[in-house]
Amino acid sequence: MTLRHCVAVDLGASSGRVMLARYDTGQHTLSLHEIHRFVNCLQKQDGFDTWDIDGLEAEIRTGLNKVCEQGILIDSIGIDTWGVDYVLLNRDGQRLGLPVSYRDSRTDGVMARAIEQLGKAQIYRRSGIQFLPFNTLYQLRALVEQQPEIAAEAAHALLIPDYFSYRLTGKMNWEYTNATTTQLVNIQTDNWDEDLLNWTGASPKWFGTPTHPGNVIGHWICPLGNKIPVVAVASHDTASAVIASPLANKDAAYLSSGTWSLMGFESTTPYTSEYALAANITNEGGAEGRYRVLKNIMGLWLLQRVIKEQNITDLPALIAETEQLSACRFLINPNEDRFINPDNMSAEIQAACRETSQPVPQRPAELARCIFDSLALLYADILHELAHLRGKPFSQLHVVGGGCQNHLLNQLCADACGVTVVAGPIEASTLGNIGVQLMTLEELGTVDDFRQVVTDNYGLTTFTPHPENEIARYVAQFQQKRLTKELCA
Repeated sequence: MTLRHCVAVDLGASSGRVMLARYDTGQHTLSLHEIHRFVNCLQKQDGFDTWDIDGLEAEIRTGLNKVCEQGILIDSIGIDTWGVDYVLLNRDGQRLGLPVSYRDSRTDGVMARAIEQLGKAQIYRRSGIQFLPFNTLYQLRALVEQQPEIAAEAAHALLIPDYFSYRLTGKMNWEYTNATTTQLVNIQTDNWDEDLLNWTGASPKWFGTPTHPGNVIGHWICPLGNKIPVVAVASHDTASAVIASPLANKDAAYLSSGTWSLMGFESTTPYTSEYALAANITNEGGAEGRYRVLKNIMGLWLLQRVIKEQNITDLPALIAETEQLSACRFLINPNEDRFINPDNMSAEIQAACRETSQPVPQRPAELARCIFDSLALLYADILHELAHLRGKPFSQLHVVGGGCQNHLLNQLCADACGVTVVAGPIEASTLGNIGVQLMTLEELGTVDDFRQVVTDNYGLTTFTPHPENEIARYVAQFQQKRLTKELCA
């Protein structure tokens, strides 16, 4: 028996964790152990919403040191985070300012100008990436226009996980799965698109060639003096989550449910048709040359904000109260830009209901019911779009990530979508991170091998659709309509 010890640093937009994985190479058992968990939140700096990048680095190092203090010999380390945001470095490799968050308003109107000047079809043909106002393509243009003094000093731009790997190893890397989220990678070449980069005004010299997951970037010297490989995993957290999704077959879709919800399916070829463009489908990079054909959904960000604003401390009690309320009394479109980062999420949801002449949710449970029902309807809408795109319906939907613990939302999703929902694992992004490390260490051969390990080691919960439930009946009334877009526009 040989034990492998891999450490996953998994950063989300609201929290981070350092997790230790133990893999028994003989028994193929895999266990996760939380070593260190910490909060991640925005801070105002010079008028921008920024990330406390130094604080996050300190927390990462604290977690890694805790592992070493236990006398554990770490075999490898991998880092995954959210996408699109980046850190600028000068010629000496020193950080320039703080990374601005994708939730900052500096990109307001920039995407519209890009579409006007470059053409929407042209941008999509080159990148295959969905149009979101905070994509790096628009962030860089905003940087050059609004902070020219910083842009003038910049020599390198590293996406967030690549920056932390650089801080641990002193080596720069541009990992492919995360790079594709920028809308700056050419879908034909898997390299940076010169025309799109030129439009931003940023220098192409800031970027090195993207590398696919599975290479060793460099080594971190632990306090005991050991040289530990830092692996370029699928460093976009959704890419890692998909790797750990135990997809039953080619007709299974996935939903990575957390602060963001991302619904899609795997494909060996991208989908860039006119329909895909009209539906704003994205083709993000995945492991083993597979594309993540998916769509972003605002997700549980709305609930997180409401919980904070309403001072909710008992989430299970809130969900239990929510479950007793009638379905579909209050509906919004969670993907509206107004919900990206409003001053007050509760008030924004209430305003959206008021503007569409609906009852206005007042109590926390009513706000939660509005969010859950609206998400479930949007899930059904997008699953329909994805099925139409590939010309074949889905047989199952696998929900992974922290949101898969919400049994009410899982059941609403099954009822609205009319397919079986399989929930789990919870720590999908962490597990996917570990999976690539184990493949790099040559303990596993393929993503499918790792998915079997996940299935064997982590319990999954099945939710069967109930056509008699309120939300299913609501969907049935509008089978041929674009549910959320038409009813909640």
